[in-house]
Amino acid sequence: MVLIGRNVEKLETVQAEIQEDGGNADFAALDIRGESDVERVVSEIIARHGPVSALVNNAGGQFPSPLEKISQNGWEAVVQTNLTGGFLMSRELFKQCMKEHGGAIVNIVADMFGGMAMMGHSGAARAGMVNFTESAAVEWASSGVRVNAVAPGW
Repeated sequence: MVLIGRNVEKLETVQAEIQEDGGNADFAALDIRGESDVERVVSEIIARHGPVSALVNNAGGQFPSPLEKISQNGWEAVVQTNLTGGFLMSRELFKQCMKEHGGAIVNIVADMFGGMAMMGHSGAARAGMVNFTESAAVEWASSGVRVNAVAPGW
């Protein structure tokens, strides 16, 4: 298992917890919103650990706010984390590994199907992730890649 996140201290803490329970985990510090960084880190992970068979896109970052008060910067930060980052991670693992070896991708979205008042930026990104999930599932099925989403409450 390879953990990915921006905060090295948090990654080290989770890694230690997994190891204390008898598991094994590596980690990579990465901001998944950066295309070239994602390409590089995915390549490094594959080189270090071999083919990757599964990805769980669980990154999220949002803040409660009425739509009228969300700045463009705030909107874009949430969409880049919750939608673009998941796309970049999925695309790179598909291109660099899963296209040849198959695998499974699970995208954690949210129960945004009736709207997300006070969290419209997150709801919009999560709805986009649902459509990405459906599109990738169709496009990548012939390579043996299953793509699904789980929508817990928000």
